[in-house]
Amino acid sequence: MIFFVFLLRVLLKTMNIFTNLNLYYMTLSLNFLSITKMATDDYVGFTFFVGCMAMMAASVFFFLSMSSVDKKWRISLLVSGLITFIAAVHYFYMRDYWAAFGESPTFFRYIDWVLTVPLMAVEFYLILKIAGAKKSLMWRLIFLSVVMLVTGYIGEAINPENAQVWGLISGIAYFVIVYDIWLGTAKKLAVEAGGAVLTAHKALCWFVLVGWAIYPIGYMAGTPGWYSGIFGGLDLNIIYNIGDAINKIGFGLVVYNLAVQSSEK
Repeated sequence: MIFFVFLLRVLLKTMNIFTNLNLYYMTLSLNFLSITKMATDDYVGFTFFVGCMAMMAASVFFFLSMSSVDKKWRISLLVSGLITFIAAVHYFYMRDYWAAFGESPTFFRYIDWVLTVPLMAVEFYLILKIAGAKKSLMWRLIFLSVVMLVTGYIGEAINPENAQVWGLISGIAYFVIVYDIWLGTAKKLAVEAGGAVLTAHKALCWFVLVGWAIYPIGYMAGTPGWYSGIFGGLDLNIIYNIGDAINKIGFGLVVYNLAVQSSEK
């Protein structure tokens, strides 16, 4: 019974968010060409703007590079470009939301992540296809990434009173992903492939282990819990913005380097 009451609360809050979201998008559409003044000390707004421009530039680079690499790597580059393009579009809206309301655009951020993080997981499958990776690996990583994000969103935006519990579930999903790519099936396939594929796989693994670790820090900075005294003084938006730019562009550059090296042989 308690579970159904909680589920009803989640659904009602989500419906309210979508209503506000529609009104917000209508307002943004009417003011699409307007320029919002940014304060010189608005470092959050600055990182939103720089993140948007950097990821849009990366998207253009990845899309234009597709024709210069071997055909088997073009889908990987396409996915890299989609990851940064989706993020760039969301950062455009998040920057305006921040400028208009001075609040963390949590809902927009998680929409971005629920689209881009599974695509980042797909990159592991795409580069390991050469070693015989099966689609079951791809779907497993996608499922784990969605669990990680959905539970993180519930803890950060819907049920912050139990943020520690939701954060724990999200963290478990994250560490299962880490295990899979560092020690599990994905690692074995990368070793079998060897060469540039193994090097690229290791680089992507480091992005997940170190780069993705920025997100739990941002989560703890923005939610109550035993960790408040450690991370409570940090600005979660700056942490997230820097982490997004590094991880998403970095992922794409690793894939691009693999594609170029393999095409030159």
